[in-house]
Amino acid sequence: MTTQPVPPQDGGTKAVPPHVRAGLRTRLRAFAGTSVALALLVAVTAALAAAYPRAVDRYGDAGLRRAVEQAPPDRTTVQMEVPLPWFDTVEEMEAALRVGPLTAARAKVLATAEAPLVPDPAQSSYGVRTTVPLEASDPWLPRPAGLPAQLVLAAQQDLASHARLSAGRLPRTTGAPVTAATAQVEAAVTVDTARTLHIRVGSVIHVPGSERAPLAVRVTGIVVPRAPEGAYWAALPVLRTPSLSRQPELSPTDVHWLGGLLLAADAGPALLGTPGQPHRYWHVAPDVATLRGHDLDRLASAVASLETGPGLQRMREVVDGDLGAQTHLDEVLANHARLRSGIDSLLLLAAVGTGSLALIVLAMAGGVAADRRHAELALLRARGASLSGLAVRLLAETAVVAVPAGALGLTAALLVLPDARTAPALAAALAVTLLACGALPLRAVVTHRTVRMHDGREDLTTARPSRRRTVAELTVLVIASGAVAALRRQGSGSTALVAAAPLLTGLVAALLLARLHPLPLRALSKATARMRGLVIPLSLAHVARAPGFAVLPLLALLSALTTAAFGGSVLAGVTAARDQAALLHVGADGRIEATTGELPRALPDRVRRLPGVQDMTEASVTNEAEPSLGSRPVQLAGVDPDAYAHLSHHTGLGPFDAASLRPADAGTTGSTDRPLPALASTRVADEYGTGPYSVLLPDGTSVTVRIVLVRDRTPAVLGDDFLIVDRAGLPRGAARTTTLLLTGDALNGRALRSAAEGTAASVQLRAEQRTRHVESPLQSGAERLYGVAVAAGAGFAVLALVLTVLRTAPERSALLARLRTMGMTRAQGRRLLILTALPQAFLAAAGGMLTGWVGIHLLSPGIDLTTIALASPSALEEAVLRTDPLSLTVPALTVLLLAIGVPAGQAWWTSRRGSVRELRLGDN
Repeated sequence: MTTQPVPPQDGGTKAVPPHVRAGLRTRLRAFAGTSVALALLVAVTAALAAAYPRAVDRYGDAGLRRAVEQAPPDRTTVQMEVPLPWFDTVEEMEAALRVGPLTAARAKVLATAEAPLVPDPAQSSYGVRTTVPLEASDPWLPRPAGLPAQLVLAAQQDLASHARLSAGRLPRTTGAPVTAATAQVEAAVTVDTARTLHIRVGSVIHVPGSERAPLAVRVTGIVVPRAPEGAYWAALPVLRTPSLSRQPELSPTDVHWLGGLLLAADAGPALLGTPGQPHRYWHVAPDVATLRGHDLDRLASAVASLETGPGLQRMREVVDGDLGAQTHLDEVLANHARLRSGIDSLLLLAAVGTGSLALIVLAMAGGVAADRRHAELALLRARGASLSGLAVRLLAETAVVAVPAGALGLTAALLVLPDARTAPALAAALAVTLLACGALPLRAVVTHRTVRMHDGREDLTTARPSRRRTVAELTVLVIASGAVAALRRQGSGSTALVAAAPLLTGLVAALLLARLHPLPLRALSKATARMRGLVIPLSLAHVARAPGFAVLPLLALLSALTTAAFGGSVLAGVTAARDQAALLHVGADGRIEATTGELPRALPDRVRRLPGVQDMTEASVTNEAEPSLGSRPVQLAGVDPDAYAHLSHHTGLGPFDAASLRPADAGTTGSTDRPLPALASTRVADEYGTGPYSVLLPDGTSVTVRIVLVRDRTPAVLGDDFLIVDRAGLPRGAARTTTLLLTGDALNGRALRSAAEGTAASVQLRAEQRTRHVESPLQSGAERLYGVAVAAGAGFAVLALVLTVLRTAPERSALLARLRTMGMTRAQGRRLLILTALPQAFLAAAGGMLTGWVGIHLLSPGIDLTTIALASPSALEEAVLRTDPLSLTVPALTVLLLAIGVPAGQAWWTSRRGSVRELRLGDN
């Protein structure tokens, strides 16, 4: 009677015995290569997983800071003002405008701001200023239209810290404190104000008084702002730079200068004696360095609280009940939030695809390890090992390698990408490590839950899917269909399930191909059963006996190819959108245009000889042509029909046949009886009809045109109202060259500007305009992340292929060794392994290309690339997702070549090394 093994009674609660620890060390030393490979896989995957949220945080922070920095400070500061206080006596009103109360109120205002809206004390200005500009009666001040200059008087605090003296000294008060009856005060002006208003040190400016004599303001100093674009100066731009202004009821030509005078810090009470209606003010500038992209919602709430909510109420309680606040920072944040929402949804698509692929590869790595140790684990189960004990043992063996590797990957991500949140990175790295630790035990538990010494055959061509598998596949199909439908209808920013639509599309295609895979194998096996050759029937028979587990590598490869095709198409679509927007802005590869008048006659020949210029088209553009049938002017461009038609075909902007623009009698000007054929925009054709009608030119001449062609765009004119005619039919004054449209792949902007130097001409290049569409770090960062996602997807595809090869490598080596003993030549052995690997490799490559193409066409209606591609959405109507041939073919061909090349290399190496070891291993 055979003795049955006695299961352990302690339930596995005791500490790990010393012999078990010794067994772990022995196994790690014996399988050092496998352990290093697993550690490397876990470390790289954990580093990528931890780096993604930190990279998103960094790009989000930089994008938010750029958005706030680029907005004018008068829009981003929270401007708080209090009207003139009402007290029983003038002395009490004067006391409220002195330095002490203003500074105390400033401290309370800054303390009221709620995180994450952190004020910048250095750039937050405060003081007293007039809200109604005061007319200066001095005749020596400039009067552009005969109207006196108007001035804003401000006693802004801390002037010495934000300006340096250019001449004179800073204003001050001497003697008795300044009151509403003070007759003269001192002031400083900026260099721009002094230059524009002809102010010098010692100048005295008189402004009206209120029930008193005019207030004399003596200029004691001219200052240069230390940071003129900072909020201290730019929140009230009039204090820094004067500007031309006019009253709303006057004509546009009745303008006057509006400037600012900077009084001494404690001279605010003097403004009570003027009709300027002085206000106390505190301008709270946000500290840009403290802004964080993930706090965008909280930041918007803090701004709203400070402008109209509880924050404003608290300030009214501690400062003044009449205090009011206004800012446009909420609009800046809302615009940035719209940009980020569009980019985050696209990034989520890439993260879900690449992350899921990484999880599949980790699961495959555990499956390969379980397959390699199948005999060992089956023997342990047969000798009485429990499932829990076996799982704990395998978990300990894997954790010894995976946990340090995951920690190493997390550390690398934290060091490479500093200044970002740690919690999301830690969670991502922990998830990767846990999956790596649990893949092998879970696979072993599922495989060895029943004790058996021999497994039945699982031939791919004879196995029938179970009902559970059918139900699971139908469930995946329904979920994927719903996700694709939601993405097409709602766009890419709705839910995480919608973000997984590309991955689910690849998964459905993989399951479908796995179902259909046996059908051609059966047909080929029957067709080649009676062939006289040996290699082809044997290779098909070997493929037909492959186990069903081979479906998982197919899923990984198809998912990788679909993710790579989708990501590559996104990057290609972004590039194409920027290029098209730049082309619409320039009209060609390069554009030289006269800002006034015409271009010099020698300039076209000089430009044509420059290196990089392949072709050049001259045009005579008139911006103020007036059709006789309407009052709105249009742009009229005279061109050479042949050269311009060639340019329109080259750029794709309104291509046409040159013969359509040639008049019947060449060289005749457009007249009533012989109108010039014209190409018109859709709007002009709809508004004025096809004619013929007369067009009045700015020089007083006219030309009669008849519309024969209608196009939405054209290279010479950047707008929606245009007429294009043959230049030979225009009057001489209207046929002078004003625009040069250049064609060339390597135009040199410096050489073109040097050639146009000294002329009233502007130079624009399509390549330079393309770079201007990357305005926010969010856009450039998202583009880089997509590139990394595509590269990571390709890398995981290669890993999936390598794991597939490793899983079947011993079996192939043993098969080849046995066949070599039966007389098979080396060349036949190589062909056998290549043909054995070809069906699944070809299926994965062809299926990946087909799935990527179908998936992109299914998902493109719900994906808009405008936010990630363009700085301004108005630059292009819509940037749609289109199939990129390189992203489809290159990864698929790479997978095909690797899947064929690795077995061929293995056959060559096995034939050179000998067959003794493989035959010995095959005896069991």
